[in-house]
Amino acid sequence: MRVLFAVIPEKTIFLSMVPLAWALRTAGHEVRFACQPSFAPVVTQAGLTAVPVGRDSDVFRMARRDPEGLEAARVGLHAPWDAAEDPSKARWEPMLGGYYDAVEKGHKPENFPLIAGLVEFARHWRPDLVLWDPLTYAAPIAATATGAAHARILFGADVFGVARAHFLRLKAQQPADRRTDHLADWLGGYARKYGGEFTEAMVTGHFTVDQFPRSLQIEADGLDYLRMQFVPYNGPATVPGWLWSRPERPRVALTMGLTATDLFDGYTISAQDVLDALGELDIEVVATLADAEKSRLRRVPDNARLLPFVPLHALAPTCAAVIHHAGPGTLGTVARYGVPQLSIPYSFDEPLLAQKLTEHGAGLEVAHTAATGPALRDQLRRLLDDGAFRARAADLRTELLALPTPNQLVPRLEELTARHRTGAGHR
Repeated sequence: MRVLFAVIPEKTIFLSMVPLAWALRTAGHEVRFACQPSFAPVVTQAGLTAVPVGRDSDVFRMARRDPEGLEAARVGLHAPWDAAEDPSKARWEPMLGGYYDAVEKGHKPENFPLIAGLVEFARHWRPDLVLWDPLTYAAPIAATATGAAHARILFGADVFGVARAHFLRLKAQQPADRRTDHLADWLGGYARKYGGEFTEAMVTGHFTVDQFPRSLQIEADGLDYLRMQFVPYNGPATVPGWLWSRPERPRVALTMGLTATDLFDGYTISAQDVLDALGELDIEVVATLADAEKSRLRRVPDNARLLPFVPLHALAPTCAAVIHHAGPGTLGTVARYGVPQLSIPYSFDEPLLAQKLTEHGAGLEVAHTAATGPALRDQLRRLLDDGAFRARAADLRTELLALPTPNQLVPRLEELTARHRTGAGHR
């Protein structure tokens, strides 16, 4: 069958989709990745075939022009998605306004440059299945226009599906003349333009591929979730020679992700403060620091190794603990290797994921506003000294590895595609 992936120009989101794309490819299916033109080299670097459509328009980078909005984003989720984290925030007016802002300030400008070109390509190529990240609504528009089966592939917590379920419940409780739905109105307009009608599948897919185990995930009632192992992929990487040997002291990795420096103006922690505090412990610290953060350092403790990048799937198995920002890719990679985690969440679904990890017992969390060097040092001591954290991390690894691999998921995708596609001319 022909499988069309579609993704916004956000590298971390794309990387989370690569293992499934290659699983489909090696199973003999034709795979294409639709994206904005400037993002095509990121796709081809992963050995996949890119289809540049539309023009470039990067809302994430444009957000740098809104300092107040970025600071608000640091605290985690906002309306309408905060209802997924805290059901007490599922109230009609805030969610209605939240969806309006999400559509007008995010979904429209991010997707409008793609829609016409993606529909044109889909009509030409006739995909059987379209797989899309939860922010690329141009994909279900194109799938609806061609009758292809389509599904979301989650890159983290399903705040989109759970928030939508809350919204639909509240919407049903409103008088008929107040049941405004900005997202449905926007998507429905495009569905009708291309000869179809809006269905809720345009928001949440015919089904959803979920890469996280239940212990780390939230779910929306009524959605069809297809679980799959999280398999880490970080792009081209080389394993350094020093990783070949067993560390002489407990090794602790420190990584705060790409978003902190690519979108936000630096980390939410003082790297100097943290390194100084960790320097007091009898451990080996491996810190992957962005150049901008490294340039601010005045000293480096003797027990610290500073590097711009190390493939986390090679580093994590050698560690006794990992300190990170609770980004889905980082958290999922460390979980796969049964390593206790200390999270310092600061954006979007990271606080939710950190909370889930802590509740499971496989790690601890420190709010970024309280993440001083001494505070992190003390929590790290707890992780290293209490064997219960490693035992629970091992349980989480077992849960994750019990899920189907991307390759094992392919036959199920074939079945669901045959069930949901309606367009003529599919192969």
